[in-house]
Amino acid sequence: MKSSIILALAALLPGIAVKAQDSSAIKAINANSFARHIQVLASDAFEGRKPFTRGEDSTIQYLATQFKQLGLKPGNGNSYFQEVPMVSISSKPAGNLVIKGAGGEVSLSYLEDFVAATRRVQDQVTIPNTELVFAGYGIVAPEYNWNDYKGLDVKGKTVIVMINDPGFADTTLFKGRIMSYYGRWTYKFEEASRQGATGVIIIHETAAASYPWKVVRSGWSNSKLHLQTADNNLHRTALEGWITLDAAQKIFQLAGISPDIMRKARTKGFKPVDLHLQTSLVINNTIKKSTSHNVLAILPGAKRPQECVVYSAHWDHFGIGEPVKGDSIYNGAVDNATGTAGLLELATAFTKLPQPPARSVLFLSVTGEEQGLLGSEYYAAHPVFPMEKTIADINLDVLNTFGRTRDITVIGFGQSQLDEYAQRAAARQGRVTVPEAHPEGGWFFRSDHFNFAKKGVPGLYIGPGTNAIGHEAGWGGEQIAAYNRLRYHSPADEFDAATWNMDGMVEDIRLLFDVGYQLSHESSFPTWKKGSEFKAYRK
Repeated sequence: MKSSIILALAALLPGIAVKAQDSSAIKAINANSFARHIQVLASDAFEGRKPFTRGEDSTIQYLATQFKQLGLKPGNGNSYFQEVPMVSISSKPAGNLVIKGAGGEVSLSYLEDFVAATRRVQDQVTIPNTELVFAGYGIVAPEYNWNDYKGLDVKGKTVIVMINDPGFADTTLFKGRIMSYYGRWTYKFEEASRQGATGVIIIHETAAASYPWKVVRSGWSNSKLHLQTADNNLHRTALEGWITLDAAQKIFQLAGISPDIMRKARTKGFKPVDLHLQTSLVINNTIKKSTSHNVLAILPGAKRPQECVVYSAHWDHFGIGEPVKGDSIYNGAVDNATGTAGLLELATAFTKLPQPPARSVLFLSVTGEEQGLLGSEYYAAHPVFPMEKTIADINLDVLNTFGRTRDITVIGFGQSQLDEYAQRAAARQGRVTVPEAHPEGGWFFRSDHFNFAKKGVPGLYIGPGTNAIGHEAGWGGEQIAAYNRLRYHSPADEFDAATWNMDGMVEDIRLLFDVGYQLSHESSFPTWKKGSEFKAYRK
């Protein structure tokens, strides 16, 4: 980074003596070291970095070794590891999902038409003769005067619900095209459990979900991880699953109901519909209780060490799974060897500063993100710094592999004052920040900063810009779309030195270094903005 950038940094950090030597910190974030870390983390030797596997052992030892070599202190007492008790459940339906009614039956094939699993820690879960009810979006949102379960007793029943929320179809509802947490599949499973349902099945639609069926299929064909609970998750529904849109239409046809019912569900006052259909399913489970690990390292603050800025990135991916074109290793190079390597780059940069920051900086690499943000959920419940002393979480997940851009995407733009920190840091690079192009995807709820947000800690989560330097308008967005379509959550997500351009990734991480550097020297706390659903949590 040129010295002019460093001088600009000093000008925008009043009262902080930023010397020319600090350029060594910026320069420590570079393409060569970045690529070396990614090549290791995304190699076949790391077996896709799935928790409970040799891939986990290799990954966490690599990270701890790197942190130790940098001179960072262990983040959990005398250890770089925080144990995260989990249970691995490999669920396999005993046969097809057969839906029966007075007009006949529909038989749905596993993986082709439906996926099904359970969180209940039992060798076998039986769902006998459960009635099917279409419950719209499966949402209870008092602040939006919306209740898809109103007047409905779902005990013993299985609800079929739609993905996303009503704002996806009608921008006058909820947050419009910006997905609320009510639109996330995790919420729908949680709400069905609160309602006492036996099962919940989500109708998949590519646009509304923001990913194709193959992503659901690959994610659900393998074992799934959950945090261990005292009741072995018996409080959750016995059945959690998805069906394709085509399968849903066949079910509605069997029930004698027009598929137009899904459009009607997007209007206020929609009432759930008893489909007068039944299904039964047996789910056989292979269960393994074990312990995964978060990896933590601390750079102690010089003046206020009890306060901390967190940088987070998840180290896990899907391990070895269903083969695609002969390849069964889900290497997760972009998702999220890039973010994990970025964490190491940031840690290196902070150790190159001539003086430590006033506040502590915690480098947190979490497990189980791909299984539902489990490692960050556990950390948020068992933090090494109290949440009221945690300034912000700066999260790294899926970085830019196609080169420098004139912009940087702030996911969840409008939530907190961290927007302005990112804007100032971008301006120092001659760039601008932009909101995410597809807020209907609910990306703000899909990575580890979200568990900090639920505790009231503002989170900054950036995505690649789309205005790529040296390319025509739209090219950057096409690269992102191509990754999501062809490589996301598949064995094709591999490091490719021949096609990756590391320059944009480096610039983005230097921007995040700038943001964290400023936060680590201040005495104030960034706040949530008016209208944010997380503002009350900070109070």
